[in-house]
Amino acid sequence: MNEAIAGLLERLEREAYVADPAIATSLWLAMTLRKPLLVEGHAGVGKTEIAKVLALLLDTDLIRLQCYEGLDASTALYEWNYPKQLLHIRLQERDGKPAAEAEAQIFGEQFLLKRPLLQAIAHGGRAPVLLVDEIDRSDEEFEAFLLEVLSDFQVTVPELGTIRAPERPHVILTSNRSRDLSDALRRRCLYLWIDYPGFEKELSIVRRKVPGATEELAAQIVALVQQLRRVKLAKVPGVSETLDWADALVALHASRLDAQLVQQTLGCVVKDEADLRKVRAEMEAGRLSAPGAA
Repeated sequence: MNEAIAGLLERLEREAYVADPAIATSLWLAMTLRKPLLVEGHAGVGKTEIAKVLALLLDTDLIRLQCYEGLDASTALYEWNYPKQLLHIRLQERDGKPAAEAEAQIFGEQFLLKRPLLQAIAHGGRAPVLLVDEIDRSDEEFEAFLLEVLSDFQVTVPELGTIRAPERPHVILTSNRSRDLSDALRRRCLYLWIDYPGFEKELSIVRRKVPGATEELAAQIVALVQQLRRVKLAKVPGVSETLDWADALVALHASRLDAQLVQQTLGCVVKDEADLRKVRAEMEAGRLSAPGAA
């Protein structure tokens, strides 16, 4: 392994992010080539955490744009603070200044509300990490707009002129694959797929994130969650649910699983009513249980 990538992998481990060579290599290339990194995978496997830990490693700001259906350019880029502008005009009129003079002053940076994309572009100092979270939830029009922004990291505000990024931000995009992204966006980015972790990796994650869990409890939790992922559920539990369950069991002072405890806390890991019924039926039939659970 390249020494720089091996060093990055160690630094990720120190920040309690259990990575692998593929993740470390993708991050290193994204930083070195200054290309956006598109991270896809199932919900709850740690895609967003990659951006958070990268900001920690680089000792810089994390700027997050949460995508959703109907997100538009003004919400993601900038808006004018209309109430503040109106108040300024009224105060100027009260002081006897002409309205035209007041209006000329209201299109300054002090009245500009910078949304995540403009915050990343206009950021001073060390290049920030821009997280475009769940890009697949936005519509195709916004995706096309984002592609334009990512191409040159500059934006024109008619009243102020063109604002250019002094240094290209580090960009992480995440997607749960709820819809297909355009080929143009994919070509612009490096790509990383994160799958559900294997037993040993997920156990390492629980050890790091929930140190209060006993070794036996952690192993039982991971073993049962791994089994749940092989059952045909509507909402397959991710690593985040594994950690939620571990935190809940530690709060209950549990040192190991038993059938009653599993039944009582199953809602920490299974988040759908039909899935709950299916899992309970599987457990009652003896086809699903945590190894060693009484």
